[in-house]
Amino acid sequence: MNTKTTMEIIDPGLQTTVQAWPGRQGLTSLGYFPAGPMDHLSMRAANILVGNPAGAPALEVPKVGLSVAFLVDTHIAIAAPDGTAIVLNDVPVPAWETIGVRTGDVLRTIGAGGAGFRLYLAVRGGIAVPEVYGSAATSLVAGIGGVEGRALVRGDLLATHSVAAPARRRLPESMRPRFVTEWEVEIMHGPHASPDYLTDEDWTELLGRQWRVDLNSDRIGTRLNPYRFAWARSDGGTAGGHPSNVLDDAYPVGGLLANGDVLTILGMDGNTSGGFAVVATVPHCALWKVGQMRPGRDTIRFREIDYEEALALNKRVDFTVDPLRTVPVP
Repeated sequence: MNTKTTMEIIDPGLQTTVQAWPGRQGLTSLGYFPAGPMDHLSMRAANILVGNPAGAPALEVPKVGLSVAFLVDTHIAIAAPDGTAIVLNDVPVPAWETIGVRTGDVLRTIGAGGAGFRLYLAVRGGIAVPEVYGSAATSLVAGIGGVEGRALVRGDLLATHSVAAPARRRLPESMRPRFVTEWEVEIMHGPHASPDYLTDEDWTELLGRQWRVDLNSDRIGTRLNPYRFAWARSDGGTAGGHPSNVLDDAYPVGGLLANGDVLTILGMDGNTSGGFAVVATVPHCALWKVGQMRPGRDTIRFREIDYEEALALNKRVDFTVDPLRTVPVP
């Protein structure tokens, strides 16, 4: 497939990366978490609006600040939290729909400080970067994927694949994710939970408390405020002195890790294994919410679900980003 240099990064913002969904699956035994978008729902939605496959490489922009110049005529779509200012040549343009851009146009995105933390910019044809171990997703920890395995910097030139122009489409408001500052996040019990690790009262407390997202949160993990559980055992036995210690075990994506008195939701660049208890797991259907939590401000309440409900919620997410759900732009 032919490619063409499509845009130049003027201001990359905080930590803009090229991401692709679902990332590098099946490689945790080799030490690789999948990487990919923190909010897969928004990235998939942006891609379908420009006629791309839902998982095509696109830009993930934290704190929604970015400035790029377009070097060719093309189409873009931006999935962004409510209140994000999106301007093309200083003229406001909408999120969640196909936008035509011309050679020389400059796009800027500006966060308004409201709910949400990341936006996704998809470009017609998808960003053309090499696949590493089966995915173009950037892993900042491993230093692979995307553009040289790193965040974008001023002056980076990005190419896209040459494909036919799409029909202009919009994702109806009823299908868009709801961004908030007080989140309800679904979790599944375990693998290290009550009654062997946490007490039943601990599990009730986990579900009943409001947890604050710590300022020191990133793609590796979303840290929560410290809290001391009672625990069902006095120590970790041969694994260590604290009851949260376990012999090294595999970590799931979205695992709610208990590192002593600090809970951390493992992100897309998290560790694949370690010696701490995973007391619960955020299923795939709810991971997009974790990707939109603003460090230092947002709060979480957890809701327990079972495997069947997780599957049903996954189907709901897939329904939301089905191209058939989009409507023509008048």
